[in-house]
Formats: sequence, C-alpha cells, structure tokens
Amino acid sequence: MLSRTTGKDDRILVVDDDPTSTALLSRMLEQWGYEDVFVTNESSAAVGLCRRTQPDLVLLDLHMPELDGMEVLRRLPEETRGIPLPVLMLTADESREARRDALSAGARDYVVKPFDPDEVRLRVRNLLQTRGLAASLRRHRDELEHRVARRTEELDRARLETLARLAVAAEFRDDETGEHTRRVARTAALLARALRMPDEDVERLVLAAPLHDVGKIAVPDAVLLKPGRLTRAEYQEVQRHVLVGEEILGGSTSPVLQTAAEIALHHHERWDGRGYPAGLAGNEVPLPARLVAVADVFDALTHRRPYKEAWPVRDAVREVLDQAAGHFDPEVVAAFEGLDHEALVAPVTAAAY
Repeated sequence: MLSRTTGKDDRILVVDDDPTSTALLSRMLEQWGYEDVFVTNESSAAVGLCRRTQPDLVLLDLHMPELDGMEVLRRLPEETRGIPLPVLMLTADESREARRDALSAGARDYVVKPFDPDEVRLRVRNLLQTRGLAASLRRHRDELEHRVARRTEELDRARLETLARLAVAAEFRDDETGEHTRRVARTAALLARALRMPDEDVERLVLAAPLHDVGKIAVPDAVLLKPGRLTRAEYQEVQRHVLVGEEILGGSTSPVLQTAAEIALHHHERWDGRGYPAGLAGNEVPLPARLVAVADVFDALTHRRPYKEAWPVRDAVREVLDQAAGHFDPEVVAAFEGLDHEALVAPVTAAAY
C-alpha cells in the first residue's frame, strides 16, 4: 500500500509493515507541518519509492517480512538530490546489538517503540536541519566551484589572447598580413577533421596551433629576415625558436597551452627522424605537431616572405605530397591530398574551421 500527502518542501518516507504505525506517524508528521510524506507498508518497495520520491529523511522499521530494515538500509541510496540521506530507525527492538548494528550500517538515529512523540519530533527536526545545512554547504560549494571555473576560464582566455597576439607579433616581421598563424590553424583543423579526431581535440588544436612559432620572438631580425642563405650559426639561432616557444608555453595546467607547448617544440620534427630539436621519428612525434608541420610548410611555400617568393599552389601541393614518409606523416599527407588546396590560401573566416 502506498499513500502520499503533499505540501511542504521537506520530503519524508515512512517504511513500516504495520499500517497502524504508518498511519500514526503520518498524522504526527502532518500535525508538525510536514505535508510531503510518502508511506509504504511493503519493505520490498522501499528502495524504488525512495529513488522516485528523493526524500530528505527516511523513517524505517527494523523487523519486517520480505526485506528487514537492515537490508533496506543497505540498499537505500547514500544520497538523494546530491545530499547525504539521513535514516531514523524506529523499532520495538531495544537491544544494544540492534542499535549498534543499525548505526554501524548507516542509520543516523535510533528510537525504540513505543516512542515519545516529542522525542521523535525533535529527532526528525534535527535530522532535517542537518540535511538542510548540508544542502546549503553543497550549494555554496557549487557556487564557489562555478566562480572558480568561470574565473579560470577567463584567465585562460586572456592568457591565450595575449600569447596569440605575441605569436602574431613574432610572425608579423616576415608575414606582413599577420595571417599565417590563422591559416596554419585552419589547415591543421581541417586535417584533424579529415582524420576523424574528436571534436574536443580539434577545438583545442584550433586554439593551440596559432602559437606554434611564438618562439620566433627571440630570433633577431637580422637572422629572421635575412634574404640570402643562412650560415650554420644563423640556422642554429632559428632552430632555437622551438625551445623558446616551449619555454614560453610550457608548465601550464591548461590543456590548450599544454598542446600548444607540444606543437611549438615538435612541429619541426620529421617523420624520418631528421628533424629538430629531438630527432623524433614516426609516431614519436605528437600528432598535433605532425598536423601543424604540414600546414606550416604548405602555408610558408604559398606565401611571399622577405627571403622568397610565393610558390604556385600546385607546386606547393606536389612538394608536400613528395615529402610523404620523409618530412611528413604519410597518413596526414593523404588527408592533405583530399583538401581544397586553393581554399587553404584564402583569407581566414570562422566558417573555414
């Protein structure tokens, strides 16, 4: 048998196989102002009813047919609506062993029948007040966590924007449009989608890829903008930009900046192991860096720089395809082959990502 009265915010579930006891408790609870009361005389229905009604307190008999109170207690959810669920055991068993076992199993309080109504009223009030305090603490904690998460997101966004501007400043010296970093991010994202990378990883790549050459900020203009062939020492100076980039971006707890640091350090590695700085080969090179490597080289070939003229798109495409299994990951090159190459050199729009 199930019965229910409605009204007050506090929800109370009464579980007792004796209809007389449940009727008495229901009347008492209503007199005390608790109008949202659920009652069952079938212990086997208690757990399901508890999950459906999400009570704030359970009044539970100990000795019942089918499932006894101890078994019901073990099966009840530890929480309802995210707050610990208190259980008040109401029983005629006054033995110390029964009291100890019930409290050990998770009951918050124990009252022996026949009970004093005032005592039950005070214990019910105290247990509900304690749960109310726990709910307030949970709400306060959730609000604090939300504020911290929002503030952390704002700080990460501001930090990324600052670093992105720094990357554009570093690139602007040999890319008058400042678009190189955005085009590389767009191409890398298209490659990632072609390889069916998860959306979350693609979104992270879009934010991280523009920072790949942030370390160029430390390369002197005389070297970076030199129109002729670099000396060995000058080439080593240029190579330092990957280490500087990793130093600028590394050590962050932000997944985006962690990916950005990984790309900055390894986007000049080669599939055949002849790249720098670590000479990694094949799948030792992180996938985001392998994607950016292809995007970076193609974009550099197809756009004018102080030391070179722009290549025709078809010639740049052929160069990338010829470097499969040499400079580039063959799987990434295969994905690149299927892209719209003319679109890759066009101005960047958000839709292109």
